[in-house]
Amino acid sequence: MSRRQIILIAVLLLGACALPLLVSDYRVFQFNLVLVYAIALLGLNILTGYNGQISLGHGAFYAIGAYCAAVLMDKYGVPYWATLPVAGAVCLLVGFLFGLPALRLEGLYLALATFALGVSLPQLLKYHRLEKWTGGVQGIVIAKPEAPFGLPINADRWLYYFTLAVAIVMFLIAWNLLRGRVGRALVAIRDNHVAAEAMGVNNAIYKSLAFGVSAMYTGIAGALGGIAIQFVAPDSFNIFLSIMFLVGIVVGGLASISGAIYGALFIQFVPNIADEISKAAPWAIFGIFLIGFVYLMPMGVAGAVRMAVARLQRKAQNGK
Repeated sequence: MSRRQIILIAVLLLGACALPLLVSDYRVFQFNLVLVYAIALLGLNILTGYNGQISLGHGAFYAIGAYCAAVLMDKYGVPYWATLPVAGAVCLLVGFLFGLPALRLEGLYLALATFALGVSLPQLLKYHRLEKWTGGVQGIVIAKPEAPFGLPINADRWLYYFTLAVAIVMFLIAWNLLRGRVGRALVAIRDNHVAAEAMGVNNAIYKSLAFGVSAMYTGIAGALGGIAIQFVAPDSFNIFLSIMFLVGIVVGGLASISGAIYGALFIQFVPNIADEISKAAPWAIFGIFLIGFVYLMPMGVAGAVRMAVARLQRKAQNGK
């Protein structure tokens, strides 16, 4: 990483830290959800962007993470911060186990299998024998954590800073993972799994681990999202959520770590902008925005930013 990139990242982090002090509580809540979605999209990008496995069911892992946090906090009084590793571990296990039978599926067949997972889980959460834990259709209401140590900030701002700290850790882990041997193996499998196998890459292990790690990221995001919204219910995690996650990584940029942030901004704010433009047909406006982004930036926002930066560097070199 160059010195210029380090300075840019430092400036962005300073801006992110100052942001909640400059906007309203509602905007703080929205930007908190942006961080939550960025973690989820990063997890999905590990699976789809870097490993080439299409998932239309990551909303299910998001729901599992949210319910893990809600049940632990509501039934057992576990501190909110302690629910995150539990949610991540549960989703890691579930994702790894789901990835094992999915090894026989590729492309659209894998997408349909994950689609079935995303469709079925909300119905399972409504099952009457699980109502004692899940709250059935009524869901679970949880309390928003207050700032510790007597810090002079409200709950929304504290939760934003907490989520920001978690997001930084998760992005650093992903950056180290994807820039090393594991990342090269995932990309090799995506590009040509036969050649990767011939080079000694264990396709089965890496693809299952990719599914597990991706689910872990999404589960941690789900736990943070449930804590931020203070409510979980089966209808909050329908198949539309999984589709929005896929939209986010495509718009943000496949196989791009920074693309998770751009995609999260898109799926959080563009629906609101579309609703402000047209109350009668907001999703039609959203569709126009989506088509425009895909048409104008086929490599995603991250790809467009990389191309713009490279063009500016070439102009600067030619100017010298």
